[in-house]
Amino acid sequence: MTNWIRGTCTANGIDIHYLRTSGDKRPLLALHGLTGSGACWTPLARALQDRYDVFMPDARGHGASSAPPHGYLYRNLADDVIGLIKTLGLVAPVLLGHSMGGMTAAVVAHEMGTAIRGVILADPTFLSAERQREVYESDVAERHRRLLGRNKDAVLAETKARQPHRSLELLELIIDARLQTDTRAFEVLTPPNPDYRELVKGIAVPSLLVVGTNGVVSVETARELQELNPRLRHGVIANAGHGLPYDQPVEFAAAVGSFLATVDAPTPNCLERSPTTV
Repeated sequence: MTNWIRGTCTANGIDIHYLRTSGDKRPLLALHGLTGSGACWTPLARALQDRYDVFMPDARGHGASSAPPHGYLYRNLADDVIGLIKTLGLVAPVLLGHSMGGMTAAVVAHEMGTAIRGVILADPTFLSAERQREVYESDVAERHRRLLGRNKDAVLAETKARQPHRSLELLELIIDARLQTDTRAFEVLTPPNPDYRELVKGIAVPSLLVVGTNGVVSVETARELQELNPRLRHGVIANAGHGLPYDQPVEFAAAVGSFLATVDAPTPNCLERSPTTV
């Protein structure tokens, strides 16, 4: 991360903080999930920085970005991203999003059409209406409020015990991000979410949906979505849950890298629709 750049720009009426690998390379915009931050993409950005200028923004209410009193629905998050792309002058970026960031990336991709070059959705929050209500009515926001009052070292120790397979560097990035997340950011859980089937059908560029064997989006749903859009293919990462970029970082980076190679290829290989298992 030595030569990486930290910056802040004003877009859509708020200040958006971002981390950037820099260099005269093709832009890739990586969007994190709820309670995350741009820095949580560090391991993946490290793997991609020789070929891509990776931009890792903090969503509103997260990290060092603004935390306005309201406006945390997916429409707001998508407008932030579109504003960021325009303000920074990013030409034909690839979008990558995990969880909340995946849904946001789908909204942006649906709206921007061929102004982006490709989109990667990592177990996005493609939830049924019933599941949306269950999550919204759960105590997830209250549990976050309680977490904010706790000591970082204690939280880190507990998380390490629960997730011993994750690196200490990554766990520290995740905990730091959680402790910087404003409780208002949980407004994004308010139903209804955008209709993910309509979003997927309307994406006009090569797309990859990456799911784990135990994540939010099932392998069956991924196959169904692939049938809706000839530009979409799906990949499955074994032994991974919803946090698949964290659970299997090497395999996830390989899946992303393989897809990006097809997007960069001079021939239309990106329309290949067979699933990838890694």
